[in-house]
Amino acid sequence: MFESEKDLIKAVQKTRLVRKPLQLLATFGTTIINYYVITEPIYSDIDESKKETVVRTGRVNSGKPQIITPTYALNLKGFSSEAYKYLEFISNKFGVNSPGVLYQYKNEPGKLNILNGSVEEVSNNIIKELNTKKDKLTAVIVGVDELWDVSLLKFIHDFTSESLVSNVNEFNSRGLLQPQAQFGGVPKAAIQRIEILFNQVEFGADPEILKKELDRWGLFDHYEERFLNLFK
Repeated sequence: MFESEKDLIKAVQKTRLVRKPLQLLATFGTTIINYYVITEPIYSDIDESKKETVVRTGRVNSGKPQIITPTYALNLKGFSSEAYKYLEFISNKFGVNSPGVLYQYKNEPGKLNILNGSVEEVSNNIIKELNTKKDKLTAVIVGVDELWDVSLLKFIHDFTSESLVSNVNEFNSRGLLQPQAQFGGVPKAAIQRIEILFNQVEFGADPEILKKELDRWGLFDHYEERFLNLFK
């Protein structure tokens, strides 16, 4: 357990991405990033004669990036009260339908191994092996043992930020961020998503999913007659 924010800051400052994935997050699909988080063991301060390194593996599953607006986000569950206040601020400053991109991740931890050798030696060996395999979707991160997941989160944040520009450019190239005046200015991507859900419900999908999506976009009144006709 860390004792203060200083521990978090220290962990972030000590985190180094020594091999980044050679591809960015996909704009129109899911991306699975494998990772190695390499750290000095906690006991290294006690016994400096041992040159051992902790290697944690796993993968981060990134869902398909989703275009959202402050209105949509305010209707999602799971954010903190501070996050909702921030969304309200964004809504007031840029508009209720100013588009943004939502990224969702699932971490799937793998194995933990303790290897002989220093952090530099072990990381260099892993990088050499990955490069030999021409692996494009594996990251190697040097972090802090007791806060290794903070090091992983820093990598995810930085990698997302790096991918954002490319993702937004691709959304723009397809006109998916364009506001649709007849639907109150919500992005084109939202209307496409709703049409897909209507089609799925017609073929037996759960209409509650469609209802929630309409509510999140504030569009149920616009689609109410069409939605109710699904049950006739």
